[in-house]
Amino acid sequence: MTSANPSTRRDQVLVGTLPDDFLRASPATADPSGPQQQQIHRDEETARAMQYGNTGGATVGRLSITCMQAKLAKNYGVTRMDPYCRIRIGHAVFETPTDMNGAKNPRWNKTIQCNLQPGVDAIHLEVFDEKAFTTDNRIAWTLIQLPQLIFSGESKEDWYPLSGKQGEDKEGMINIVFAYQQVPVMPMMYAQPQTMVYAQQMPVVVPGYSYVASPVPAYPPAGYPMGYQTQPGMMPPGGPPPALQQPPPQQQQQQAAPITQEDLQSMQEMFPSMDSEVIRSVLEANRGNKEATVNALLTMT
Repeated sequence: MTSANPSTRRDQVLVGTLPDDFLRASPATADPSGPQQQQIHRDEETARAMQYGNTGGATVGRLSITCMQAKLAKNYGVTRMDPYCRIRIGHAVFETPTDMNGAKNPRWNKTIQCNLQPGVDAIHLEVFDEKAFTTDNRIAWTLIQLPQLIFSGESKEDWYPLSGKQGEDKEGMINIVFAYQQVPVMPMMYAQPQTMVYAQQMPVVVPGYSYVASPVPAYPPAGYPMGYQTQPGMMPPGGPPPALQQPPPQQQQQQAAPITQEDLQSMQEMFPSMDSEVIRSVLEANRGNKEATVNALLTMT
């Protein structure tokens, strides 16, 4: 088959003006009241309900805390301090990055977001001086009540006093911004557990059955196909699997060859410096196999 030259291929190209609706949605879909657009809207609502697990609009409170800066009363130590802030919200603990050489005026501009658990109405805040070779030094601390204003959708920025070695509310001030919002509850996705039934006292994973005494997952015995089931006490068709069949008696144990005086004498001639009792012991250990005995004696010499 001969390939067409470039001019022939160009003659096969369709050249002309494209229609106005080329690669565009039909006018029917652009009508908000059209059936196609209504169907699209219903599909979007269904997908949104499936995404949030049909929680019926359930939400959870998301608290946002921005630790802006602090103005501390004293620089503890000979060198400039490296302050960072630790915030405890319920059982959760968060830390800001360390402001190296921040001294009395550290700046963090760190925003922390977490779910606000029921009953939590305050945060515990601590300021530490990071140390390289010793334990970090706690400089200041405070307990801040969450402003009620944030629960109505507004943010709250304020300076809060810090306590420390200088006294109650005398260690400086810290600038905090609070915000709060309700976010949809995202459903937890769990993989459907595999259920098991017993087959000849071996738990076999079989979908569609209920749990039986919560057995530990395991594979069927060797030789059974995956998913093979039998009633307890019943022999599978064709007898037991090959892996469970007993080998012939002649293959169970190799018969030891008799050890004669000629064998001992030939071994003694090959290893004249070796004690005869040692040669006999090695020969018996190798069941009269001369080749294996020679190799063993060579490793001993």
